[in-house]
Amino acid sequence: MRLLERFVEPPRACAYLPEQRASLDVRVMLEVAPTEMDLLLERGWRRFGPIYFRPACADCSECVSLRVLADRFEASKSQRRAARACARLRRVVGSPKVDSERLALYAKWHATRESARGWEPNPQTRDRYEVEFAFPHPCAREVAFYDDDAGGRLVGVGLFDATPRALSAAFFFYDPEYARLSLGIANVVSLVREAQAAARPYVYLGYRVNGCPSLHYKAAFRPHELLLHRPATLEAPAQWTSP
Repeated sequence: MRLLERFVEPPRACAYLPEQRASLDVRVMLEVAPTEMDLLLERGWRRFGPIYFRPACADCSECVSLRVLADRFEASKSQRRAARACARLRRVVGSPKVDSERLALYAKWHATRESARGWEPNPQTRDRYEVEFAFPHPCAREVAFYDDDAGGRLVGVGLFDATPRALSAAFFFYDPEYARLSLGIANVVSLVREAQAAARPYVYLGYRVNGCPSLHYKAAFRPHELLLHRPATLEAPAQWTSP
């Protein structure tokens, strides 16, 4: 891997816990191989485009990396229900791309979050989408959900990384008109099943934050492991434990 820049953000308002201040340890890197991406995931790093990051908050440690043990996963009743509800949708996995259909879907989804949850506006341009979600990377994958009963309408897009030992869910957005289907839950179930089929032992779901209700769904995917601490280097061992 080739490190271009590394810095720690100055503290800012936390998006998950409003009473806390947040900061990220950030690396800008190119030429990250899939095996190196595995090492980064094991040590709590996430990726958007060429940006790799993990929490570096001075006064809070609520963001804890979580990974599902794919080979032992058993879907709960509600997870099975979501998977069945979305089974009629066509699921297509490929390389991430940007087009007007994806930009419109993202804008529609984010507008609903702004209204329902008080999110700040976050206009997504083609150039920004291409860097954050469709940046060329050997691990980058996109899963798109289409409703062929509605003329092949794009109703959900998920971005994830595929490494030799894991799948890592990075981002998911969907058509709010399909909220009743629990597309986000069905997407994670499908990723775990894909990992099982490829004998990948883990599916990373980012960070569990106990005080953030919108992230509670992650802990419902069982069994899972939590990262005890964040190793300082890629050579230092990572310690994961079952809750």
